[in-house]
Amino acid sequence: MTTPTTSVSDAATPAHAACGCPEGGGPLAPSRRIVLAGASALGAAGATLALASPAEALTRLTFADAGYTGDTVVVLSFRGGIDGLSVVAPVGDPAYYAARPSIAVPQSRGLQLDTRFALHPALAPLLPLYTAKKLAVVHAVGQPNPTRSHFTDLDEMERAAPGSSLRTGWLDRMVGATTTPGPFAGTAIGSSSAPRSLLGPQPDLALRSVDSFALSGAWDATETARWTTALRALHAGAPDVVGVPARTTLDALGTAATLKAAGYTPATGATYPSGGLGDALRDTARLVKAGVGLRAVTIDSGNWDMHSDLGSSTGGWMFRQLTEAGQALAAFMTDLGTAADRVTLVTLSEFGRRVAENGSGGVDHGYGNVSLVLGGGVRGGTVYGSWPGLAADQLQAGDLRATTDYRVVLAEILEKRCGLTASTVLPGVPTGRLGMFAARA
Repeated sequence: MTTPTTSVSDAATPAHAACGCPEGGGPLAPSRRIVLAGASALGAAGATLALASPAEALTRLTFADAGYTGDTVVVLSFRGGIDGLSVVAPVGDPAYYAARPSIAVPQSRGLQLDTRFALHPALAPLLPLYTAKKLAVVHAVGQPNPTRSHFTDLDEMERAAPGSSLRTGWLDRMVGATTTPGPFAGTAIGSSSAPRSLLGPQPDLALRSVDSFALSGAWDATETARWTTALRALHAGAPDVVGVPARTTLDALGTAATLKAAGYTPATGATYPSGGLGDALRDTARLVKAGVGLRAVTIDSGNWDMHSDLGSSTGGWMFRQLTEAGQALAAFMTDLGTAADRVTLVTLSEFGRRVAENGSGGVDHGYGNVSLVLGGGVRGGTVYGSWPGLAADQLQAGDLRATTDYRVVLAEILEKRCGLTASTVLPGVPTGRLGMFAARA
């Protein structure tokens, strides 16, 4: 039986409960109940690494990278089904304007990428990245068996193994395919729980922020050190199903404490927008540059289910959402600087939206969508994929047809940027590739 995923979040305690490990009956159970009864999260003090010398702390932080030379893969999930036809509008397809008389991006307002496609004007901060070939677009991307159901399609997207009996998440399988993954190898940032993509036997972390990630029940640095020592002793002889999550938690808490004590200022004048997405990408850049051993990071951005009042290219719901996303992604790349050469970020969403706008000024659930890919190894400045067209006879039940399986994009990231065999992570993935990544040296 597969060992359940360990998910650790703010006000952290060893996550044996999240593992489904039964309490009671064993000699350690009473002490663990005391730990879980601890009060609010520690706000400022750190755990074990805060007590180490700077040299020792640096050694222990960078040790987590040993054995893996591939990219950190950052998956930004636009939850709710983002409208790809607004994000990258097919302004050169006349059927687009016929289907969307009030919400289409006017050709005069779009940020032209080529003769057919234009970025939504709210994504202006991303245009320099596209011009610099650090941003690529994949249009008409989607799943092989779409259902238009949030729950079903999200579950299938994060499992990424259609037609198989695998129940693990694809990012958990990716982490498991790398060597000596450390406490931060698979991390959900900006969330209190790990998503489906990290479900599986590899320990993972879920933290709202680096600075708020602390040991529950400890009131100062002395208390933190005492609890840390006691918890390590308590779990020293425990079975792996209990001991590994506990040690993972404590190691991660120590690293977070060291980083918090050091503080963080984004590099090169990068300015993140206020809000959850900017905060999560800021912490991701912070962890990447600290060398804590990130292999896979997942970030959720919600509120994209725009059945009504989507708005126009000059304002409204979509404009506000994309403004935040564009500013956050641009700040992330600026902040990373040369560290972007070892990072690949890909955006995913469970499905796209209908081609035709509805009577409420929005768009309902659809199929084909768009994916944005950023990073130092991206062969950007290009819109990849086969465009099927938006004329009535080119649609799939009224939707944009998905001509590129999203797993093809993920497979090329795994192969070219992570040094992994894609089929071991994505069983049954098609063999074709888009050629959108340079091989990592």
